[in-house]
Amino acid sequence: MIRLAANLSMLFNEHAFIDRFAAAADAGFKGVEYLFPYAFSPEELRHALQETQLEQVLFNLPPGDWDGGERGLASLPGREGEFRDSVVEALRYAEALNCPRVHAMAGLLPEGADAATKAEHQVAYIRNLRFAAGEAAKVGREVLIEPINTRDMPGFFLSRQAQAMAVLDEVGAENLKLQFDLYHCQIMDGDLIRHLERQFSAIGHIQVAGVPERHEPNVGEVHYPAIFERLSALGYTGWIGCEYRPKAETRAGLGWGKAWGLTTH
Repeated sequence: MIRLAANLSMLFNEHAFIDRFAAAADAGFKGVEYLFPYAFSPEELRHALQETQLEQVLFNLPPGDWDGGERGLASLPGREGEFRDSVVEALRYAEALNCPRVHAMAGLLPEGADAATKAEHQVAYIRNLRFAAGEAAKVGREVLIEPINTRDMPGFFLSRQAQAMAVLDEVGAENLKLQFDLYHCQIMDGDLIRHLERQFSAIGHIQVAGVPERHEPNVGEVHYPAIFERLSALGYTGWIGCEYRPKAETRAGLGWGKAWGLTTH
């Protein structure tokens, strides 16, 4: 069964953030995700979820100085203390919102990073992910890692599917999973269905968007009905996050999801 979650950082931007929960529920979504919850109290967010009967399915750990250009802390040498604090904070929100998984963004390499610098980031990444997975396991949560394409996010440490699978193997934690974003994978690796098949047992969450413009999933070069059909055949029961930028007003572009419960004007 295909279950769609609205990414409230990208969808329903016609509304104030808290009002996006009701807009998503009214459009037929059953779950929500977003980048970060930390501008709001857990109580405010929990109330929004309860009022709309939505499930919180995913959010990210604190990313460092986002406005200053940072994109995660997990691979940054010398920032281990800050990363550990971010894990504690994210898990506090996850428990309050009954959210089963959190995403630890890897962070950026320095411009022109050499092999030695990349190796230092790898060591920090593995160590930090082991810590995060261990802490999350204590409270029954999963930690996700996501390869992000280097066109949208130049210098991002984790960008390839094979790299992510190697990290999962090296960390060796059962609750460390792959956040499989089909948009990023298409740009960096392609061969989407075969990647899904090969990596299926490692996948903890899936996200979609049209390629190359990151608009609705029915716009661009990826044929999502075939991918959803294959996911159903594989027995995927998790959520599919709709992390795309609507071409116009959000609800006007939801026709692509009618077969999976979404409604338009």
